[in-house]
Amino acid sequence: MEQVQFTPERFRALAERALNAGITPTIGLAVPLDRAAEAHAAIESRALVGKAVLLARSRAVRYREFGEPDVLSLDEVPIPSPGPGQVRIAVRAAGVNAIDWKFRRGFMVVPLEEPAGTGLEVSGTVDALGEGVEGWSVGQPVFGRVATGGLADHVLIEAAELLAKPERLSFEEAAALPVATETAVRTLAELGVERGQRLLIHAVAGGVGLVAAQLALSRGIEVVGTASEGHHAFLRELGVTPVTYGEGWAERTGPVDAVLDASGRGVLADSVRLTGDPAKVVTIADPSAGEHGVLFSSGSSGPSGPSVVGEVVDGGAVRMPIARTFPWSGPPTRTG
Repeated sequence: MEQVQFTPERFRALAERALNAGITPTIGLAVPLDRAAEAHAAIESRALVGKAVLLARSRAVRYREFGEPDVLSLDEVPIPSPGPGQVRIAVRAAGVNAIDWKFRRGFMVVPLEEPAGTGLEVSGTVDALGEGVEGWSVGQPVFGRVATGGLADHVLIEAAELLAKPERLSFEEAAALPVATETAVRTLAELGVERGQRLLIHAVAGGVGLVAAQLALSRGIEVVGTASEGHHAFLRELGVTPVTYGEGWAERTGPVDAVLDASGRGVLADSVRLTGDPAKVVTIADPSAGEHGVLFSSGSSGPSGPSVVGEVVDGGAVRMPIARTFPWSGPPTRTG
């Protein structure tokens, strides 16, 4: 058959006739991609009746019940097909955030009726385009935020949520930026902090803290931040004045104009005292915010989305150091 070469138009016409005739192929062997050698050997030995097929599957980290990290499993799943307006990404890196373990523990009051994916941000290359998608091409390096399920070999993302990955960023750096950047931009806008003012960031060495600190510094804002002593040298190089966690941190910090709390360590009362105004304190981590008259900031308010992330990344003022990377941990443990 390989000697018979048809034009694409002729091939499509003949294929349509065959399919309409109700022809059903005989599958003699169907195995996953990691058993390709077995399929080759079966074809070479002429041991099969019918066709050998390799099953292209994907892997995804999922959980079926709420609980500790051991509820996570690496599952074999079908490769998803992009719908209208969607893009499929072959994932190279996926970010992990605090919100992921809160979902996994069941703290977000989201019903778990079927296996749930985890992970909100990814980077990789465009693998397939859905109907109506323009402006993107297969193989293009991209990054962005997904609804959930970013820890997978393949993910679907709305084309409007995609961003082109700059060459200066690694895939790991790009995957670490969307959530932290959106949160930092939103909370700085809520605080209304301005050039020449003094901003205190609790947990400044974390993802949100680092992005917020770099953005504030680029705007002429003085930044002081609480952090473990092991991070102080790095923070000083960044331009942040570090303050050690623990008793007496407020006295070591001194007066500030605004406070961003990303730690949730019970620092709100003293933070309000330092600013003299609860409206100048915002937290993303302490659910007791209302008791102190402080705003608890969530993703449902303020500037967000790919345009915000793109503007920050294109500005070049923010880089995300990667503390540690984790590979996939072996073959899938479940199928389906």
